[in-house]
Amino acid sequence: MIRRLGALLVAGLMLSACGTVSSVSALRTWVDKSDFRSSMSTLSGDVRSSASALRNASMTASDLHTVCGVLLLDTEEANASLPTPDNQATNLLSSAYTNLGAGANECYDAASPTQRARALLSLTKGYAELSEAKVRIDVASASV
Repeated sequence: MIRRLGALLVAGLMLSACGTVSSVSALRTWVDKSDFRSSMSTLSGDVRSSASALRNASMTASDLHTVCGVLLLDTEEANASLPTPDNQATNLLSSAYTNLGAGANECYDAASPTQRARALLSLTKGYAELSEAKVRIDVASASV
């Protein structure tokens, strides 16, 4: 009986060792499969376009709907790739996507200067978190 338990324990340890993937390798795989770099570039451009539109008082509600709708769709698509294998990166990206989504929704309905300012604040916060998440992912996926 003790030999069986010992053999079972050794077999379990050997089996679990076969499936071990380093956190660096797992994060690199996630970056590739989620197309994170391309998503970052797309979202950065979307945020710049939306912020520019919000700062332009001559932009109509229809113009804002279009620009901010694109940002919202791209944010939702990026959010669908979560979670990452890194908890800190996941938390940063989740918060960034939440703020970018809020900013896109606020932008979509920004009729007054106050509403535009609120949307810009959400976009700024989301973009800062997105940048912080990128740094975290770059550091956590680097070989030391």
